[in-house]
Amino acid sequence: MTDTAEPTPRSDHDSPWKEALEGYFPEFLALLFPRIHADIDWSLGYRFLDKELQQIVRDADIGRRYADKLVGLHRLDGQPAWVLVHVEVQGEPETAFAERMFVYNHKIRDAHGVPVASLAVLADTDPRFRPEHYHDDLWGCSVDFRFPMVKLIDWDTPERWPALEASDNPFALVVMAQIRAKATKDARNPQGLEVSLDSPDV
Repeated sequence: MTDTAEPTPRSDHDSPWKEALEGYFPEFLALLFPRIHADIDWSLGYRFLDKELQQIVRDADIGRRYADKLVGLHRLDGQPAWVLVHVEVQGEPETAFAERMFVYNHKIRDAHGVPVASLAVLADTDPRFRPEHYHDDLWGCSVDFRFPMVKLIDWDTPERWPALEASDNPFALVVMAQIRAKATKDARNPQGLEVSLDSPDV
């Protein structure tokens, strides 16, 4: 059974994406990160680590913050792992995005000593903005941090859109709604579209 952490006060960065991730986390991974979904032992459950994430966010003072969900689970080999889901629902490219991904990942590993997979979901409409790694180098001392990234507009094609419409995965509704909101500039708030997963009329 899923062990959900105690609810935390809503902030300016909260959005329906957080609610969707809490309600449909396995479906989220199955749709957008299927290889990772296949490597998780779902029979052992998973839990949202909101308190741990809030501590990291509070300590990592590097500007605007979009880290959304930290989830504890187990891989098929029985080893524990944490997944940091970082959803950029503001929808605009940002130069420091990859660095922020690295900082959060490093701070979580340093504070808790567990393997952390950082996943990025980008909702902007700039096809050129595709951050997938952070690199820094000084006198031969270098850091090269790479992370899986999904660009939602990649689904907005004649080949892939029908697959979303035909999918029985409830998270497909979230993706379609976000894509249409950005395309029509009809989002209700700066964080993303308010989506009802119960409504098929997306």
